[in-house]
Amino acid sequence: MTTISKIANPKRVSHCSHWGSYTLLVDDGRIVGVEPFDQDPNPSPIIQNVTGWADPSKRVLKPMVRREWLEKRGHSDGGGRGRDTFVEVSWETAFDLVASEINRVRHEHGNASIFAGSYGWTSCGRFHHASSQLKRMLNLVGGFTGHVDTYSIAAGPVILRHVLGDSAACDGGANTLDTIAEHTDTLVVFGALSPRTAQNEAGGLARHQLEDYLKQMRDRGMRIVLVSPLRDDLPDWLPAEWWPIRPNTDTALMLALAGEIVAAGLEDRSFLETHCSGAETFLDYLKGTSDGIPKNASWAEDITGLPANDIRALARQLVETRSMVTVSWALQRAEHGEQPFWAALGLAATIGQIGLPGGGVGYGYGSLGGVGAPQTLSRSPSFSQGKKPIQSFIPVARISDMLLNPGKPFEYEGGTYAYPDIRLVYWAGGNPFHHHQDINRLRRAWERPETIIVQDPVWTATAARADIVLPATTSLERNDISGNKRSDMIIAMQQAIAPLGDSRSDFDICRGIAERLGVGEAFTEGRDEMGWVEHLYEQCRTDMRDRLGHEAPDFATFWRQGYVKVPTRNNVTYLAEFRADPTANPINTESGRIVLTSEKLTALGYDDCRAHPAWIEPSEWLGSRAASSETPFHLISHQPPGKLHSQLDGEALSALSKRNGREMALINSADASRLGIEHGHGIRLWNERGQVIAIAKVDDNVRSGVIVLPTGAWYAPLDHSDNALELAGNPNVLTLDKGTSRFGQGCSAHTCLVAVESFNDHNLPQPTATGAPPEAVISVI
Repeated sequence: MTTISKIANPKRVSHCSHWGSYTLLVDDGRIVGVEPFDQDPNPSPIIQNVTGWADPSKRVLKPMVRREWLEKRGHSDGGGRGRDTFVEVSWETAFDLVASEINRVRHEHGNASIFAGSYGWTSCGRFHHASSQLKRMLNLVGGFTGHVDTYSIAAGPVILRHVLGDSAACDGGANTLDTIAEHTDTLVVFGALSPRTAQNEAGGLARHQLEDYLKQMRDRGMRIVLVSPLRDDLPDWLPAEWWPIRPNTDTALMLALAGEIVAAGLEDRSFLETHCSGAETFLDYLKGTSDGIPKNASWAEDITGLPANDIRALARQLVETRSMVTVSWALQRAEHGEQPFWAALGLAATIGQIGLPGGGVGYGYGSLGGVGAPQTLSRSPSFSQGKKPIQSFIPVARISDMLLNPGKPFEYEGGTYAYPDIRLVYWAGGNPFHHHQDINRLRRAWERPETIIVQDPVWTATAARADIVLPATTSLERNDISGNKRSDMIIAMQQAIAPLGDSRSDFDICRGIAERLGVGEAFTEGRDEMGWVEHLYEQCRTDMRDRLGHEAPDFATFWRQGYVKVPTRNNVTYLAEFRADPTANPINTESGRIVLTSEKLTALGYDDCRAHPAWIEPSEWLGSRAASSETPFHLISHQPPGKLHSQLDGEALSALSKRNGREMALINSADASRLGIEHGHGIRLWNERGQVIAIAKVDDNVRSGVIVLPTGAWYAPLDHSDNALELAGNPNVLTLDKGTSRFGQGCSAHTCLVAVESFNDHNLPQPTATGAPPEAVISVI
């Protein structure tokens, strides 16, 4: 609901966030209202919470330095992070300390010993993109160790790059949703297709369109099968069939559907022979020729818990109708997460409708708001990180492994590398104590570096565990520009209020450090904030004119109007040209065709990522021995409706889904009854990695044996012990910190078994969404 301002003539300020575009109503330097963008058909309610960024009680207002680190510098005890008090310092002192540490580490240990761990979700603005600002600065002084891929999507794009030639099919480049709505007859949704997750988009979003496309699918009478442990992974107004699968067994179902098609002789032999490589080996696996186990409906029933007759019937319908298979990003955030993405491709190839309107396979629909939307044809605004002097990297979710095991080898995409010896961590915009798995392990690893610098607007749990904290402004306090390849508009992000306290923009912070490092001019290129914003817009405008013949308005008009539409392409059919002529239009794989058996993976011989799509039993799942004894529940940690990650966790919309400041965990009524758990009462979830408190939400929209604890609660341990009880319900205290495979090395958060019991939480402290030490400032220098 739009906040109604009582001010007669408030200033109207164009702005954008990960949850969409909106207008801020400002009076006397205060935000007094938020209005959704008038061209957004389904605006996210989360935009009403952005005013929380202007609350000084949650903000870092001055540069801070941890007392013991300041006194002992490189010899301080990392175990004091999160316990020690902070000293307030001037910006001049802070800049000197940071520049001195960067120089010390790069000269004594080399640039690879600096980890620029920034993750980039702090703002959708493309200029004040904290990660890009930091990495541009560090590249000018010799580089840093970075990361590849993201927590959201890693194993998936890695395998698709090898079997489809690139990751476009999971980045928004597959069939557009308008094509699916018009042509698909049978839609099988593995995971989710939900407006809940589609509220968000990395570079901002002007229009939320998924809900409209889903209504078109409903109105056409499309058969929709939802394969998920959660019924609400599709809206309840969509008449879908719910197949409540055991978590982490989607690959087995995909293989069984393909196996039933092959057993019935209904596979598209022509497509498999002309458009795929390694098809015969894959088909032998489905038939059981290679291992003696036919991948059929009866086999899958034992693994997935789904009726064999339903699987057989669906397999036949997939080849008799125009069918589309969609796979959520969430499915590859599990052990062997490469397999559901590859198996879905194998199923689609077996059906043979890839490249036909409304047919084939696509990934990530609903995972972000722009996936499946009309595809942007022009350049998107982007702040250059500059040339990388060194190539040191880790897979994104291997942070604890890196910090705990310097020099240890790791594998990625078939190559072998070594973890660098990290002495300095610089984190700008992000909160690993929210999004990294097995937080207790991360906490131990976090003690190892000599110095940790955090640049952030708010006192996250990560900032509270830093040595130097640099207060950054939020997007409300600076000018910026949003836009990305999955949005049909570029949005002006205009400053609404003055910076809080002594905070500075990410650009001003990195510029100040760059000047002390002697690279200030190279960093700024002579431009100030508005100079850069205009420059990024003009790059896009020039691209539209020169490459597409599209005339966009000049910068002054754009800034006054607040947005500009960019050229897009509708009704996209993925791989249509390849289907029409695979010889003239090969894809960028080892064979130029869809790879169903990989020569590279055959040579590597991995047991956790085989040469073809395969069912590989996870270490933790409901079919394992542990699931029936010590840890009988599978934990799913999905995206909640009222926030993105841990952002705005303490605001009103997020609070609606909590009780006593704790997250609510969905549990099936049969499970709750068996354990004596009542709706609204406290529960404890635990395993060998940790323990958390949550509040039970008894709900039969979740499969029996599964418990759902949303992600995003601010890490709030009861004390500093190794296995402290976490009070807010942060699921990553429990999740598995292990790569998906040696090949993809993505995060495995959704492979997680836990035990659950009723627990009286009334005598425990109520957590708050601030990670600040209780007495952050002891003195000022």
